[in-house]
Amino acid sequence: MRKLLLCAATTFTLAASAVPAIAQANTGSVRTSEAPTVSTINWGTCESAGLQRRGAECATIQVPLDYDNPAGDKVGLAISRIKHEVTDDKYQGVMLVNPGGPGGSGLTLSVLGEYVPKDAGLAYDWIGFDPRGVGSSTPAVSCDPQYAEFNRPQYEPTTKAIENAWRTKASGYAKDCGDKNGPILDHLKTTDTAMDMNSIREALGAKQINYYGFSYGTYLGQVFATLYPDTLRRVVFDGTVDPKDVWYEANLNQDVAFDRNMNIWFGWVAEHNDVYKLGTTAEAVSKLFYATQKKLYDAPAEGTQGKLGGSEWTDAFLYAGYYQSTWLWLGETFSAFINDNDVDALQSAYLDVSGLGNDNGYAVYTGVQCSDVQWPQKWSTWERDNTRINKIAPFETWANAWYNAPCLDWPATAGQPVKVTGKDVKSLLMINETLDAATPYPGSLAVRKLFPNASLIAVPGGTTHSNSLNGNACVDDQIADYLIDGTLPARRPGDKAADTECAAMPQPDPSVQTLQKSTAPTAGDITRWDLQKISKP
Repeated sequence: MRKLLLCAATTFTLAASAVPAIAQANTGSVRTSEAPTVSTINWGTCESAGLQRRGAECATIQVPLDYDNPAGDKVGLAISRIKHEVTDDKYQGVMLVNPGGPGGSGLTLSVLGEYVPKDAGLAYDWIGFDPRGVGSSTPAVSCDPQYAEFNRPQYEPTTKAIENAWRTKASGYAKDCGDKNGPILDHLKTTDTAMDMNSIREALGAKQINYYGFSYGTYLGQVFATLYPDTLRRVVFDGTVDPKDVWYEANLNQDVAFDRNMNIWFGWVAEHNDVYKLGTTAEAVSKLFYATQKKLYDAPAEGTQGKLGGSEWTDAFLYAGYYQSTWLWLGETFSAFINDNDVDALQSAYLDVSGLGNDNGYAVYTGVQCSDVQWPQKWSTWERDNTRINKIAPFETWANAWYNAPCLDWPATAGQPVKVTGKDVKSLLMINETLDAATPYPGSLAVRKLFPNASLIAVPGGTTHSNSLNGNACVDDQIADYLIDGTLPARRPGDKAADTECAAMPQPDPSVQTLQKSTAPTAGDITRWDLQKISKP
């Protein structure tokens, strides 16, 4: 579930003359005039207690709803800033951060600098922002806050009735989005957010920005780099999207990768059968998982907030495919339900991942993905592809298909993806764990090829998504070195391998670790886990 931490703000309107043209937005780079050297933003106090404790400042800037009509209606972008703590002669500029999603709230990402080793983050002004439509930006897009409800239909459409129920549900969501949100739905494309980033740069009075993108934020960074290459200084991508696959193929690729990662987790649970008592082999744990899913479809569990069927069961364990840091508590959730009939833990896990009650992140996710590019408009295409993949990857295939199904009836006009090029970008540091399911590793190799001045750090065998600045010293120290003086791992010849490797973090050991989802942070604070979850699509 995405955290939406609100920020009080004053406003600043960009002059129409400062807005760059971007006709068609699907070919080469668009270069802009130099920004003023002094920011004209009036910063105010942040509402987030976590940001306040760090001395952050917040504001809202007004940017064109439609960059083809810069004098027309405006949307508000909520931004935050944590300023540098070095002397001016050591200052390295502003660092914009995007958490991914799309639809992730990035307002609190200005705290990311504190996680950079060697005090390298102290030389930058860290800028978090809620992309258009998200969180504290205005208007905030919402279609049906209760869409991720309890006791939903079975994911796999084994009957026509199940298929019709999901298609009706998804098309209804698309209609609600069109009815409730107005013209912003036609302006949620990645190109719109890239232009917003340039507007933020101009409002800050910066000739160049540094950029740190996670997950979908890497695709946003690629689009920005294509359109505004001269405005980029240092760039970090963690968990890189392959631009040739946006977005239908990207989701199909994820299905196979998530199934692999869940099987790895089942194996880990089996290795610790003395703790979890769910089976001694991956096959046994997997068999129990899917048998329980079927049982819950037949007879949903009664939670305090609603019935938990097989679809809620599946979603409750999705984070295991994303983050090794969740393996302990999801193993305990699985075990507690099977061995102790603990429905509360299962319900908590489902609510944690589903976003029930706040669909803003999902609404913007669909708004971006459904309008960046035209999805297949024939249901027969979806049915064929997902049936084929479900045979080898049953965990997430149909769940993911229905998650994206509003794109079949999306009310906004689809665009044409930018043809990404990184030829004019001076440097880029990329990181990817090789078994990352959300952004499969081949995408990093593909983007490395498009950016001739990029270097890629691979983490062989790691299954965690966008995990930089989270304790892997080999990775994090190289990020720090890059941010200090631009040092990159030496680029190796060829296009089929990373430039350097770091060992993956060890898998968690339930026999020596206390089971805690978090370390009970101060109320209202911002943890690294909060930041990491935002990147989840």
